[in-house]
Amino acid sequence: MLNKISFRKKIALNLYSRYKKNITRQHDLRYLFWECTLRCNLNCRHCGSDCKKEANAKDMQVKDFIGVIDQIKSNLNPNKTIVVVTGGEPLMRKDLEDCGKQLYERGFPWGMVTNGYMLDEARLTSLIKSGLRSVTISLDGFEDSHNWLRGKSDSFQKAKNAVLLVSSVNELAFDIVTCVSSKNINELQDLKRMLIGLGVKQWRLFTVFPIGRAKEDSELQLMPDQFKILLDFIKHTRKENLIKASYGCEGFLANYEGEVRDSFFFCRAGINVGSVLVDGSISACPNLRSNFIQGNIYKDNFWDVWENKFQLMRDRSWTKKDECANCSYYKYCLGNGIHLYEGEDNKLIFCHYQKLRLANKN
Repeated sequence: MLNKISFRKKIALNLYSRYKKNITRQHDLRYLFWECTLRCNLNCRHCGSDCKKEANAKDMQVKDFIGVIDQIKSNLNPNKTIVVVTGGEPLMRKDLEDCGKQLYERGFPWGMVTNGYMLDEARLTSLIKSGLRSVTISLDGFEDSHNWLRGKSDSFQKAKNAVLLVSSVNELAFDIVTCVSSKNINELQDLKRMLIGLGVKQWRLFTVFPIGRAKEDSELQLMPDQFKILLDFIKHTRKENLIKASYGCEGFLANYEGEVRDSFFFCRAGINVGSVLVDGSISACPNLRSNFIQGNIYKDNFWDVWENKFQLMRDRSWTKKDECANCSYYKYCLGNGIHLYEGEDNKLIFCHYQKLRLANKN
């Protein structure tokens, strides 16, 4: 049953709403994503960036991104702002170490998000020497379902090998992300046992939101009852305390709030999260594309943009429309994750709470 939020939890959510207002007002940059390439060695069914082996957009030069770092370093504490290198597939670039060394010299911790396909011991050692401190690896089920999603017959084994590799390095923080779809929803219990056996401590589970290639692929979407099964699975796994599972940061989950994540829902895009896209566009999280671009590093100073723009993310009153207009939980949700809006009128394409309500009706 999707029960009403308890009185006690409402008190906590109200307090958290005040906290969010304060954090939004301060808008300290804590995560800076660099979309370093759109090239990729896989062909994922759910890709939001439509990446491919030979991308039309050229890779951004390291010196251009480091120029952004030099613009911001005097305005914040570098030790408290992590740079996350993403793509495409970052390991397609042979100069990540050069970028990493320059980040390390400037005091910025850095990590990367990878499909693990090209990660071997020599490359990992080289990256760690360049200051790499965290790695996120995608593993989306067992062999059939992972390879189905990733579009390459040996991608599961490569990803599994990468997990074994990073788990053997004590000084490296790492986690696994899994995109949950109708293809792998029934594998989660067995997948959990495998990940525990591989030494994984942190596991984030996401649903595939309908943008990019995933927009027209119904097999990638969970039915309402499957979505509830996923949240119940995460809730139970957290109680077991054998592996720290959590649902992605993308949406408000009604009475599941506080039970499937470490904190209540808070879309920090443009509040604590910024990004530099491959063409120099300045945005919030990399999942936000054209409608939310705030500037470009080739004509704007990143810090000026960070301080003086991003109002669409910091004042979300514009989201109180359509199904959100009369929602009793709007003040806790503020219109869901910003990446779930599209079109010229910025229409919400997915509501987690509504999906849970549908599950309750079935």
